[in-house]
Amino acid sequence: MKQKAYQTIIFSQQDEIARLSLNRPEVHNAFNSLMISELDDAFEKVMGDESLRVVVLTGEGESFCAGADINWMREIIHYSYEQNLEESLHLAELLNKIYIFPKATVAVVNGTAIGGGNGFLSACDIAVASEEAKFGLSEVKIGLVPAAISPYVIRRIGESKAREYFLTGKRISARKALEIGLLNEVVPPEKLKEKEKEITKLLLSSGPEAIAACKELITRAPGMSFEEAKTFTARMIANLRISEEGQEGMAAFLEKRKPKWTK
Repeated sequence: MKQKAYQTIIFSQQDEIARLSLNRPEVHNAFNSLMISELDDAFEKVMGDESLRVVVLTGEGESFCAGADINWMREIIHYSYEQNLEESLHLAELLNKIYIFPKATVAVVNGTAIGGGNGFLSACDIAVASEEAKFGLSEVKIGLVPAAISPYVIRRIGESKAREYFLTGKRISARKALEIGLLNEVVPPEKLKEKEKEITKLLLSSGPEAIAACKELITRAPGMSFEEAKTFTARMIANLRISEEGQEGMAAFLEKRKPKWTK
């Protein structure tokens, strides 16, 4: 397993999977400007490495991510509007990068996710959690709002539940998080690693170009009119059918064999 040294995250690589672990367990993996920068750098490296096809995002220790680091908050409370805007944009840009990332992303939520931690998992394609994990969107309790993470959380849980949890800030159990759509699956803590392997194996059996196209389709199609979507989707499938990957996939299906991208 290959590793790269960072201060706030652990980057490891095994075969076609990159694993990014938030690594500030002493503060429950709360993020600060350095962690945001290091995550951004790690995703850039995965983007540029064609051998990597899946990203797993998780946390070290007992928590997934406790949101913004309180010591960082002590600093930014004294920042000017311009400085606060710059800091907020860094987080917003990272979340967007994760959301539109052309490779598959899986959040493995090993423990509590508060505030911005829910943004990280919501920006990922699939989120699976330990049944002992707890969640909270409690920014309103300190006079703030879940601003940068809201586009991704709202897409996961819908407006009705967003109103309920954004406004009350009440805690959410793992089972409730599954029920409202914040999570895709919930398993006992001892089964989390097994579930991670099951999901990544399924993702690696899918065509990498097809995954990227699916993500583009999911992101763009809902905002199109039916007339726009008609042309966009027809062009997408036509291009994929004549692509090297599409040709290989269809040939493998007809010849009853596994496609070349599946090891």
